[in-house]
Amino acid sequence: MLSREEALKIFVDAGALLRGHFVLTSGRHSDQYMQCAQVLKYPWHTEHLARHLADEFRDDGIDVVIGPAIGGIIVSYEVGRQLHVPAIFAERENGVMTLRRGFELRPEQRVLVVEDVITTGGSVREVMQLVNECGAQVAGVGLLVDRSNGSVQFGVKQRQALTMEIKSWNAAECPMCKEGRIPPVKPGSRK
Repeated sequence: MLSREEALKIFVDAGALLRGHFVLTSGRHSDQYMQCAQVLKYPWHTEHLARHLADEFRDDGIDVVIGPAIGGIIVSYEVGRQLHVPAIFAERENGVMTLRRGFELRPEQRVLVVEDVITTGGSVREVMQLVNECGAQVAGVGLLVDRSNGSVQFGVKQRQALTMEIKSWNAAECPMCKEGRIPPVKPGSRK
């Protein structure tokens, strides 16, 4: 088992926990940002964190692992490798999560949805909807980081390597915007 302290140390040592004024993928603002790419660039950290998730779902009959592009691609690959099942990813096409590149899901498959970090869980919900539309079954959700401190739930078995409470605000309520000292930046992968 990976303890919270061990997981947090991996993220801090990799320089993944940033401080400043950030616009999150959800559009909310925060004074902290978890840049998981800084952890995922180290294969040994990725392997260690993904092993934790894979172990949590090892006995759940997972047939396929899927993650949303871009953050979930490496996580999906490594968790799938450790579970010895195919790993695929969904990507947005015209604003909608889709399967491309010849990827497919079949109705009898049990699917594990994985993601690097969530705040509101929007991308994970989109992938879950896609899995359901394919007739496959979402067997669980695995996360490297749950920024919601457990407040976001998906209605299926859910595990994470690290749970944190990182405050975020609507832009109109953001204390840093009101102060006007630090302009917000958007360090994520989506513009």
